[in-house]
Amino acid sequence: MITTDSLNVLATLAREAGAAAMRHYDHQGPVTQKGDKGPVTEADRAAHRVIVAGLGRWTPDIPVISEEGEIPGFEARRAWPRFWLVDPLDGTKEFIQKNGEFTVNIALIDGSTPVLGVVLAPAIGLLYAAGRGLGAWKQEGDGARRTIAYRPVPKGHPIVVAESRSHPSAELDAWLGNRAVARRVQAGSSLKFCWVAEGRADVYPRFGPTMEWDTAAGDCIYRYAGTADRPPSPLVYNKPDLTNLSFVIGAAA
Repeated sequence: MITTDSLNVLATLAREAGAAAMRHYDHQGPVTQKGDKGPVTEADRAAHRVIVAGLGRWTPDIPVISEEGEIPGFEARRAWPRFWLVDPLDGTKEFIQKNGEFTVNIALIDGSTPVLGVVLAPAIGLLYAAGRGLGAWKQEGDGARRTIAYRPVPKGHPIVVAESRSHPSAELDAWLGNRAVARRVQAGSSLKFCWVAEGRADVYPRFGPTMEWDTAAGDCIYRYAGTADRPPSPLVYNKPDLTNLSFVIGAAA
């Protein structure tokens, strides 16, 4: 499964899901609320249908967890050796605001670790992909794929911080209080992981809960973007309630 060919299949599926979501971009239709989990649109559901159907045809023996599908309880999934973890449209608020910073996220989890993943930002034509033993790459539009690698921060050098556009945090302000900060850059969705993976930012601190499907694909890009001196990811997957607590990705962890 963890091959360049598999990563190409996954990238194609993400593009198909992105195209399905983009058909609702200019005429979004009704927005509903999923309790305290935020808004959901027909674009979320359309991308979900494409991904689940595609994975079902390609790997019928591997279970799929999607934010927009039924979430199995831990008793059902605790013995799964591997599974797909999907956020069909990460950054629905960005989709509604039409700022382009929403992504299609698909990751393969082996045990408790993402081993294959893609992050597609369909509105801006940006694709990231990575796999264990394969490295990570980025493609802009129809351009050539470019290998990306985490960039270590020189000792004493001010850091560039990636932060959420939709989730401001007093805890983040406090965490940064005694650190030298060059600048803070905002982004929606899993793009923040990708920015750290490619050296556009040095660190992505997140305070407050997220769900595993929010992070798995972006975390995969970070984990396999290049160098041995990359700080390890603190995230683990297939926990009993699929919730992540606070984490720091990248430098100054």
